[in-house]
Amino acid sequence: MTVGSIATGTTRVEAAIQLASQRTGVDFGYLLGQARVESGLRPDARASTSSASGLFQFVDQSWLGVVKQHGAVHGLGWAAGAIRQGANGRFSVDPTLRQAVMNLRNDATAASLMAGAHAADNKAALEGHLGREVGGTDLYMAHFLGLGGAKRFLTRMADAPGQSAAALFPAAAAANRNVFYTPAGQPRSLAQVYDRFAEKIGGAGAGAASVPAATGNALPAIADVLPAEFTSTLQQLGASAGMDAEALMRPRPDNARLAYMMLASMGA
Repeated sequence: MTVGSIATGTTRVEAAIQLASQRTGVDFGYLLGQARVESGLRPDARASTSSASGLFQFVDQSWLGVVKQHGAVHGLGWAAGAIRQGANGRFSVDPTLRQAVMNLRNDATAASLMAGAHAADNKAALEGHLGREVGGTDLYMAHFLGLGGAKRFLTRMADAPGQSAAALFPAAAAANRNVFYTPAGQPRSLAQVYDRFAEKIGGAGAGAASVPAATGNALPAIADVLPAEFTSTLQQLGASAGMDAEALMRPRPDNARLAYMMLASMGA
């Protein structure tokens, strides 16, 4: 069996997202849908009009912020340690490590873990603000409008769903006319904008089963996340490299990252 034959229904990107779902507790279907909408599941996707890059299209400042906050927990302590936040709130990174830190956006595992961690933060904040459980569409609103914008949007929608969304968010509407206006130029209501995002995320994540969140800080074993044929290949690669196959499969962030790096280097 060759490494290239391991993609039996679950791609390497989907496996990375599934791992992030288990690690952060964020629904797999939502993360998969967001990645499909943002990048078409292409880890090397780049925006032509902004600094957005990678599977989840993080712009430079957002990426540095989430890595600074969550990187160390997910095996990226070296990257988090290279990032500083100035008095003006902007992040900067050690020039000698900047390219390596920014390139992590194009690593499916690193990007998925950071997207999951960021979504988990937004979920907790929105639920605390709204006093209810939030779903994938609510989380995407936080991704689209920022956390403050999502709080304002969702709170106002609960009271006045028919209000013009463009009137409430004129700057966002000017930059995203297709979201806030119909093809005929009529402004969409808050409820209509929300429903469009629900359809967008729901359609993108169709068929993606929800994965139970890991308890505490437990990380699932690789064998519990990936298909049997995938894990068998990892064991073979580990053995050929002189590594203990059983240790390789233990639920540790560095093992998971090593496994993906090994497969990526062989073109999986």
